[in-house]
Amino acid sequence: MDIKTASSLHRLRLVSAPEAVSFLLLLVCSVLKRTTEFNAVPVMGAIHGVLFILYVLFWLDAWNRTKWSLKTAALYFVLSVLPFGGFFAERKLKREAEAAVIASRARREGKVDA
Repeated sequence: MDIKTASSLHRLRLVSAPEAVSFLLLLVCSVLKRTTEFNAVPVMGAIHGVLFILYVLFWLDAWNRTKWSLKTAALYFVLSVLPFGGFFAERKLKREAEAAVIASRARREGKVDA
Protein backbone atom coordinates (compact mmCIF):
# COMPACT_ATOMS: atom_id res chain seq x y z
CA MET A 1 0.00 0.00 0.00
CA ASP A 2 1.42 3.35 -0.97
CA ILE A 3 1.40 6.41 1.26
CA LYS A 4 -1.51 8.08 -0.55
CA THR A 5 -3.72 5.03 -0.13
CA ALA A 6 -2.79 4.73 3.54
CA SER A 7 -3.50 8.41 4.14
CA SER A 8 -6.88 8.20 2.40
CA LEU A 9 -7.86 5.30 4.68
CA HIS A 10 -6.56 7.24 7.67
CA ARG A 11 -8.66 10.30 6.77
CA LEU A 12 -11.76 8.14 6.39
CA ARG A 13 -11.04 6.56 9.76
CA LEU A 14 -10.56 9.94 11.42
CA VAL A 15 -13.91 11.28 10.24
CA SER A 16 -16.00 8.11 10.76
CA ALA A 17 -16.25 8.25 14.58
CA PRO A 18 -17.04 12.01 14.81
CA GLU A 19 -19.63 11.55 12.06
CA ALA A 20 -21.25 8.75 14.06
CA VAL A 21 -21.25 10.85 17.24
CA SER A 22 -22.78 13.82 15.43
CA PHE A 23 -25.49 11.56 13.99
CA LEU A 24 -26.38 10.24 17.43
CA LEU A 25 -26.39 13.76 18.90
CA LEU A 26 -28.64 14.91 16.07
CA LEU A 27 -31.08 12.11 16.89
CA VAL A 28 -31.03 13.14 20.57
CA CYS A 29 -31.56 16.79 19.64
CA SER A 30 -34.49 15.82 17.42
CA VAL A 31 -36.16 14.01 20.31
CA LEU A 32 -35.47 16.92 22.68
CA LYS A 33 -36.91 19.37 20.15
CA ARG A 34 -40.20 17.49 20.15
CA THR A 35 -40.37 16.88 23.89
CA THR A 36 -38.92 20.09 25.36
CA GLU A 37 -38.25 23.71 24.50
CA PHE A 38 -34.61 22.88 23.68
CA ASN A 39 -33.85 23.13 19.96
CA ALA A 40 -30.28 22.44 18.89
CA VAL A 41 -31.28 20.72 15.66
CA PRO A 42 -30.16 23.58 13.37
CA VAL A 43 -26.67 23.62 14.90
CA MET A 44 -26.27 19.84 15.14
CA GLY A 45 -27.77 19.41 11.69
CA ALA A 46 -25.14 21.72 10.20
CA ILE A 47 -22.29 19.99 12.07
CA HIS A 48 -23.51 16.56 11.08
CA GLY A 49 -24.01 17.69 7.48
CA VAL A 50 -20.43 18.90 7.18
CA LEU A 51 -19.07 15.70 8.77
CA PHE A 52 -21.23 13.52 6.51
CA ILE A 53 -20.06 15.36 3.40
CA LEU A 54 -16.45 14.91 4.53
CA TYR A 55 -17.12 11.22 5.15
CA VAL A 56 -18.55 10.77 1.66
CA LEU A 57 -15.65 12.64 0.03
CA PHE A 58 -13.07 10.62 1.98
CA TRP A 59 -15.02 7.42 1.25
CA LEU A 60 -14.92 8.15 -2.49
CA ASP A 61 -11.18 8.87 -2.30
CA ALA A 62 -10.50 5.67 -0.34
CA TRP A 63 -12.65 3.61 -2.75
CA ASN A 64 -10.75 5.05 -5.70
CA ARG A 65 -7.31 4.43 -4.18
CA THR A 66 -7.89 1.02 -2.58
CA LYS A 67 -9.89 -0.40 -5.49
CA TRP A 68 -12.46 -1.88 -3.10
CA SER A 69 -15.08 -4.15 -4.56
CA LEU A 70 -18.56 -2.69 -4.93
CA LYS A 71 -19.67 -4.79 -1.95
CA THR A 72 -16.94 -3.40 0.34
CA ALA A 73 -17.52 0.18 -0.79
CA ALA A 74 -21.27 -0.19 -0.29
CA LEU A 75 -20.70 -1.60 3.20
CA TYR A 76 -18.67 1.46 4.24
CA PHE A 77 -21.31 3.77 2.79
CA VAL A 78 -24.19 1.97 4.53
CA LEU A 79 -22.27 2.13 7.82
CA SER A 80 -22.20 5.91 7.47
CA VAL A 81 -25.99 6.18 7.48
CA LEU A 82 -26.68 3.77 10.33
CA PRO A 83 -26.62 4.81 13.98
CA PHE A 84 -23.38 3.48 15.49
CA GLY A 85 -22.26 2.47 11.97
CA GLY A 86 -19.38 4.94 11.96
CA PHE A 87 -17.89 3.23 14.99
CA PHE A 88 -17.95 -0.14 13.20
CA ALA A 89 -16.45 1.48 10.08
CA GLU A 90 -13.64 3.00 12.13
CA ARG A 91 -12.81 -0.34 13.73
CA LYS A 92 -12.94 -2.19 10.42
CA LEU A 93 -10.77 0.44 8.71
CA LYS A 94 -8.24 0.21 11.54
CA ARG A 95 -7.97 -3.56 11.07
CA GLU A 96 -7.65 -3.13 7.30
CA ALA A 97 -4.87 -0.55 7.70
CA GLU A 98 -2.99 -2.74 10.18
CA ALA A 99 -3.21 -5.71 7.82
CA ALA A 100 -1.92 -3.57 4.96
CA VAL A 101 1.05 -2.41 7.04
CA ILE A 102 1.90 -6.00 7.96
CA ALA A 103 1.64 -7.09 4.31
CA SER A 104 3.79 -4.15 3.21
CA ARG A 105 6.49 -5.01 5.76
CA ALA A 106 6.43 -8.66 4.72
CA ARG A 107 6.84 -7.68 1.05
CA ARG A 108 9.68 -5.31 1.93
CA GLU A 109 11.48 -7.97 3.99
CA GLY A 110 11.00 -10.49 1.22
CA LYS A 111 12.56 -8.13 -1.32
CA VAL A 112 15.55 -7.45 0.97
CA ASP A 113 16.28 -11.18 1.36
CA ALA A 114 15.95 -11.92 -2.35
